[in-house]
Amino acid sequence: MIRNEKLVLALPKGRILKEVMPLIRRAGIEPEPAFDDDKARQLRFTTNIPELDIIRVRAFDVATFVAFGAAHLGVAGNDVLLEFDYPEIYAPVDLNVGYCRLSVAEPAEMVGDDDPSTWSSVRVATKYPHLTSKHFAARGVQAECIKLNGAMELAPQLGLCSRIVDLVSSGDTLKANGLVEIERICEITSRLCVNRAAWKTRPDEVGSWIAKFGEAVDALAA
Repeated sequence: MIRNEKLVLALPKGRILKEVMPLIRRAGIEPEPAFDDDKARQLRFTTNIPELDIIRVRAFDVATFVAFGAAHLGVAGNDVLLEFDYPEIYAPVDLNVGYCRLSVAEPAEMVGDDDPSTWSSVRVATKYPHLTSKHFAARGVQAECIKLNGAMELAPQLGLCSRIVDLVSSGDTLKANGLVEIERICEITSRLCVNRAAWKTRPDEVGSWIAKFGEAVDALAA
């Protein structure tokens, strides 16, 4: 593990960042002004806490930064945590943001004649090959996973496969592309995750932030 003098908190870019920032600020963390400047290109930011910096990375990369000790704490969806399943990561706090679900979907015209309980094998496009394979294996179904990083909804239209596994929130994107959600794999929320080694070697600092985030979640839920 790389030992940084400062603690580093990894935050995901995009929609989740907007949802989690009230919690970040409720926990007492205020990033430098450049963090909220859309024109800024830096990825590491100081905060009002001299001993804490923030890095802003892709959502899928948060877990990797934390697992390998480049960041001590992070915010990641449990979809990402389950996909990578790093033993070096502990996720002690459910932040109660980023609600969605990981689901199987297929073209609407297939639904009437399809019974998922009869599947013996399935070919799917997904950003989550590990999680998808594990889910289907538990049902005795062999899954061939085609890894895509986006635009999963196009895969059935263009003959790449008949089904997809992807995150679903409102379901509007599925509907707009002629797909129907037919099976729910798991519910997703964002979690505070920590590097286990960092927690062991810097228990007071890391433990304090775990407590602060827990208190922030409770305060905003009240």
